[in-house]
Amino acid sequence: MKSRFNWQYLPQPKAALVKDLAEKCQLAPAVIRLLINRGLTEQTTIEKFLNPGVDQLHDPLLLFDMEKAVARIRQAIEANQLITVYGDYDADGVTSTSIMLETLEALGANVNIYIPNRFNEGYGPHQAAFEKLLAAGTQLIVTVDNGVGGQAPIAYAQEHGVDVIVTDHHELPSELPPAFAIIHPRHPQGHYPFGDLSGVGIAFKVASALMEEPASDSFDLAAIGTVGDLVSLTDENRALVSLGLQQLRQSTRPGITALCAVAGIEQAKLDEQSIGFGIAPRLNALGRLGDAKDGVKLLTTFDPDEATELAKFVQTQNERRQQYVKDIAAVAMEMATTPENQQRQTLILAHKDWHEGVLGIVASHVVEATGKPTLVMTELEDHTVKGSGRSVPAFNLFSALDHYRDLMTSFGGHHMAVGLSVPADNLAALRTGLETQADTVDLRHQGGIDLKIDLKLTVPEVTSDFLHACQQLAPFGTGNPAPKLAITPEKVTDVRAIGTDQAHLKFKLTAQNTNLDVIAFQKGQYAEDLMAADQLTVVGELGENEWHGHRTLQLQLTDFATTGVEIIDKRTTHLTRHLFQYQATYVFFSAKLQQQLRAYLPAGATAVLATEPFTVTTNTLVLVDLPATLAELTTLLQQHQAEVDKLITFFYMQHPVYLTGMPAHAEFGRLFKFTTTHQGINLRTQLATLATYLHLKQEPLVFMIQVFSELGFVKIVDGVMNGVAQPEKADLQTAPSYQLRQQQMTTEQVLVYSNYQELKKWLNAQIVPDEGEKKNVS
Repeated sequence: MKSRFNWQYLPQPKAALVKDLAEKCQLAPAVIRLLINRGLTEQTTIEKFLNPGVDQLHDPLLLFDMEKAVARIRQAIEANQLITVYGDYDADGVTSTSIMLETLEALGANVNIYIPNRFNEGYGPHQAAFEKLLAAGTQLIVTVDNGVGGQAPIAYAQEHGVDVIVTDHHELPSELPPAFAIIHPRHPQGHYPFGDLSGVGIAFKVASALMEEPASDSFDLAAIGTVGDLVSLTDENRALVSLGLQQLRQSTRPGITALCAVAGIEQAKLDEQSIGFGIAPRLNALGRLGDAKDGVKLLTTFDPDEATELAKFVQTQNERRQQYVKDIAAVAMEMATTPENQQRQTLILAHKDWHEGVLGIVASHVVEATGKPTLVMTELEDHTVKGSGRSVPAFNLFSALDHYRDLMTSFGGHHMAVGLSVPADNLAALRTGLETQADTVDLRHQGGIDLKIDLKLTVPEVTSDFLHACQQLAPFGTGNPAPKLAITPEKVTDVRAIGTDQAHLKFKLTAQNTNLDVIAFQKGQYAEDLMAADQLTVVGELGENEWHGHRTLQLQLTDFATTGVEIIDKRTTHLTRHLFQYQATYVFFSAKLQQQLRAYLPAGATAVLATEPFTVTTNTLVLVDLPATLAELTTLLQQHQAEVDKLITFFYMQHPVYLTGMPAHAEFGRLFKFTTTHQGINLRTQLATLATYLHLKQEPLVFMIQVFSELGFVKIVDGVMNGVAQPEKADLQTAPSYQLRQQQMTTEQVLVYSNYQELKKWLNAQIVPDEGEKKNVS
């Protein structure tokens, strides 16, 4: 099992600095090491980081155009002008809309909301939507979490006497729209001290400016949108999320309580992971499958009954979203692993009737599984293909596709994610173009994604005290990731696939009589490999698992890797078609058996004969049957050790001899005495009678006759055996058949009748022989 990422161990800070800061800050040395590697090397900055609060929020009036925007909004409130909050359909957009709506209502504004439909209107200002709003009497539009890309619709509104105030955080275009005011943390004419606010963060700043104090009633919604949009959890965002989590844990918002209930979240223990994996995906599901306005209703309602009904609907939509993702991802992965696509550096996967609301999620799953930039698209009835793309850090997907704008009807995005529409007839050309761009940057040889590892620990060092010390650095997220720990145990135990479809994996790391549970999501297929793993190292994030009131430490796996060759024990006495499930090179020692079983091999696998030269094509070698001698297998393994990562043993025995054993000296004596007194024995017709007469089984009798024939004790012509008068004396052990049987017995004993640990030890010794412990296998 090779690591998916390039592991980068962070440098360990100087011991003197760690000791000094640990004493000054009264913190565990491990926590100090984590803080230093996050660039925090002064006592004051550490204390500020560990104690986020309202005092760390910047003055909202520092944002460019804020005073102008606030004055215009107040003017609209005083004149009872209809204000429309124009939002977005993801969690950041829904919470931004909710904060702006609640703030304006609290100030007595005449306000409504509009959230565009993902499928009919798309993201951001939409011309037809603006025309409809103006026709309905809107006199001021305030965008939240969108707007900087809305040149034409905003120009239309301004030309028709309706001011537009843009509040946004997305990438700024080269030419800003002609809005009345643009509030953006990275405005080219501004000097705001923190540029990574989310859409809800900007909405919170506008609300605070309007209220003339921090909008403290909105910390909870600000936290949800900030975590949900994956912006940097540093500086002001860290304070917003910390304050918001405190508020969420004791929130009296009916919508929050109802959301926690359907998501199975214990509200009093809610944290950033609860938002990231529980609340935000459910809010996102609304916009992915339908109308996101229900999310705003849910977050802003005062009616517990309405909140409960809306939360149930949200849950239903989320379950539908999950099923769509599961179904589409299964087909997409089949497409991604075809022989043709396995040769490609980039993937464009298109299929009819895929739900376009989840294609970005599916693309992320494919990228995670394959490491390849991927577009996942659905074929529409108008002969257009529409979808989303996700990429890897080494490949700027937006720049790559930007070369082919003439092939697309719509296109937008950034380095890691894009959305696009393409006439179906242009899809082949786009597929070729994307491969050309991958060749340009030599993507095939760029290597994997880097994974920064904070600390390398032993199993006994991972304690509850250590976890609680690390949790002082929370909330974790972009810019402040949860510590990644690397652990190499003495052994791995209790490996099992779990979940309704066995999709996940649980196991224990063990060292010095100490255990640590590990959960590995979407890794259930590695259960067999893990049981065969030798020298495993895992990387993950430490947390706690609660089951029936009992809490245990648990590492959530990010990556793992083994050294050496994996050895999977599938020894069998019956070769069935089901065994031949691996994309592998199948080695046969019997040419006859190879011919008999060729039809069992899956497509893409190869069957080779051990006595002929071959190459291991997939780094996986399956040993189907037994070699005649151990030396034969040793030679084969050493010839191919550089090609093999995984070794699977069937070791089927066609003619087992170990349990029968070697005939006793007395049994050879009875046969010898018989041959000196009987002539003309027809072995074809009289073998069974002879075996009964000598009180022997037929198989060892045939072997003994072969030995006698080789030693000259008998002669066999046309199946008729005659004893030789006064044969020369000879040691039984000099007969080739006798020696071969001895070797067969030894081979079966080592390869078939050993336990797994004994077999693994012997095979590893042959693959990488130790000079001081080479075995005599002749």
